[in-house]
Amino acid sequence: MLRLHNSSFITFHHQSISFHNLSVSSSNKYSRVMAPPILSLALPSETGRVLSIQSHTVQGYVGNKSAVFPLQLLGYDVDPIMSVQFSNHTGKLLRYPTFKGQVLNGKQLWELIEGLEANNLLYYTHLLTGYIGSVSFLDTVLEVVSKLRSINPTLTYVCDPVLGDEGKLYVPQELVSVYREKVVPVASMLTPNQFEAEQLTGFRIASEQDGREACRHLHAAGPSKVVITSICIDGTLLLIGSHEKEKGQSPVQFKIVIPKIPAYFTGTGDLMTALLLGWSNKYPNNLEKAAELAVSSLQAVLSRTLKDYEKAGYDPQTSSLEIRLIQSQDDIRDPEITYNAQIYD
Repeated sequence: MLRLHNSSFITFHHQSISFHNLSVSSSNKYSRVMAPPILSLALPSETGRVLSIQSHTVQGYVGNKSAVFPLQLLGYDVDPIMSVQFSNHTGKLLRYPTFKGQVLNGKQLWELIEGLEANNLLYYTHLLTGYIGSVSFLDTVLEVVSKLRSINPTLTYVCDPVLGDEGKLYVPQELVSVYREKVVPVASMLTPNQFEAEQLTGFRIASEQDGREACRHLHAAGPSKVVITSICIDGTLLLIGSHEKEKGQSPVQFKIVIPKIPAYFTGTGDLMTALLLGWSNKYPNNLEKAAELAVSSLQAVLSRTLKDYEKAGYDPQTSSLEIRLIQSQDDIRDPEITYNAQIYD
């Protein structure tokens, strides 16, 4: 029950909403006041309602700053929770000498969930998670998954297991086993990069066949959809996707060859996972089509970013680049497919 101004309240029954009006006194006269509905629940979008738990920066586009806006452009209602909040990005090759911010702990995350639950606001069609920096917080995320599925058993959980890249961990080592043993089994879709897929499967990916086998290994652990978003094989950059449409059946697997852009960008993994969530929900039985749209959008954003830095007279190889998300709205909302999936036999 959600009370508003001590004069009206709303009762939620699953997705049904009923309104109750109480009289309030004004100059010895009674008037009836109706509380406004929560429109994302009363009139849900055709695409869905997403709870996104990941990092946030005040300046720049990473984490939720990279994910929320694109999902909204694709028609989703998105509620963000910040696992960490910093003034600016903290990663490698950045021009910033310092950063300030806060880290949310598991208890604080659960308090937010309790607040949503107390007001009957916990009905979501999708959960999206990205960077999480501690075991305690990740354990609480698992409780959130359970709670959300108790309300909506068909909840889709899209997990970007942000562990590291290029042979280096960004997070404490103990998070790897929690992801492998507890998170992967409850995920609907998993979007690791090459290094993260190696961490989750325990074997090295040195060929396309290795990548395909890694996807099959992850299917066996839980998720029906796996997209290894970037694999470098003999100098060629690939995306390898895999969709196990029925448990125990051979998955449909495919690859997309992606041209390398000579620059380093922030927020690309976060954006890619958001786009994969957005398009795979629109094409639930055609993961390769969803991946084509996501890759084409991302590459258009990166190309625009590179051109704009060059236009500003900045050498794009000097440091990392903040993606031009707002300027790329059309490429996100209605991308032209410029990269095609090749289905493996």
